[in-house]
Amino acid sequence: MAAGPLFAIIAGELSGDILGAGLIRALRERYPEARFIGVCGPEMQAAGGESLFPMERLSVMGLTEVLPRLPELFRLRRLLVDTLLRERPAVVITIDSPDFTLRVARPLHEQGLRTVHYVSPSVWAWRKGRIKAIKAAIDHMLTLLPFEARFYEENDLPVTFVGHPLADMIPLQPDVAGARAGLDLPETGRVLAVLPGSRGGEVRKLLPDFLAAVRLLRADDPALTVVIPAATPEREAEISTALEQAGLDDQVRLVSGQSRTVMAAADVVLMASGTATLEGTLLKKPMVVGYRVGAITYAIARRLVSLDNIALPNLLSTTPMIPELLQNDMTPQALADAVRGWFDAPQRVAALEAEFTRIHEQLRQNASQRAAAAVASLVQEEVPA
Repeated sequence: MAAGPLFAIIAGELSGDILGAGLIRALRERYPEARFIGVCGPEMQAAGGESLFPMERLSVMGLTEVLPRLPELFRLRRLLVDTLLRERPAVVITIDSPDFTLRVARPLHEQGLRTVHYVSPSVWAWRKGRIKAIKAAIDHMLTLLPFEARFYEENDLPVTFVGHPLADMIPLQPDVAGARAGLDLPETGRVLAVLPGSRGGEVRKLLPDFLAAVRLLRADDPALTVVIPAATPEREAEISTALEQAGLDDQVRLVSGQSRTVMAAADVVLMASGTATLEGTLLKKPMVVGYRVGAITYAIARRLVSLDNIALPNLLSTTPMIPELLQNDMTPQALADAVRGWFDAPQRVAALEAEFTRIHEQLRQNASQRAAAAVASLVQEEVPA
């Protein structure tokens, strides 16, 4: 039997790892003998991806925070480019993390390799001039959201709206009782999920205020169940230490992974801004989003971003549905008040559930298969020598 095609697939963080794993599995259905090399997290590796170095090395937060890591990031980028130019995969697939991955894709594209980027950079929100650099780096864009595809069509870049794999994976009706049983949580009573992020920088910036808010909420309601899922063993160790220092280790349940199950079990979710907010949307959960980056990073971003909201649920909704508390507005008291605002507000919660169900149905497009079909359309052409 002839060997299958070689694909390069490069993800920079956990959310991209989930997308990459689904795409690898969908491509394997078309090409059972295919190989996948690049930068893969645990999910992609379980699906058969071979990682040239740990994905964690690319997980960097913010503009200023990246500066000390630049020499290593340049070295890793060169390693990827040199390896892939030597191996010459049929298609190079870069996933999210555009500041790194598109800089890998461009020299490969210039040398005749076909390139696909999965998850649109937010060019429709800020730094719209990046479209020229994107067109110079890739042959085809795969977008998760419908309004993103329209932007690329207007700018003459081949694009496919694929929807979001999470919308395919998560049922329209979340199983709250099953999630609580799976985590051995009370069947009744209020449950608050707290997600301080998957990256070390996020946890260090957000968790102290999140825990202070938890203290205020439990002072009002000692029966409140609070659960924190740790994204990785490293985050679990950091969160465990923070809970001990805050004197909350006997009042907060810390679990390894299972963030989706924890959110499904919750009445309200207090969380960092990021891809996990989409999971909260698909689980139809009332949320409070808090976020903070370095002062310089925020000052630069505020001048460039043309949006009133940053949380994905608010961008997808016909009207903003969830509170966003950013930078100095993200105080323990403000976080606690926003969480309380969801409790005992059944009409508000019902309106959110209806809107989030509409979004779920819109994004449910069998995304991994649609993405694989777009990639396969490039494989079918002769790969240049």
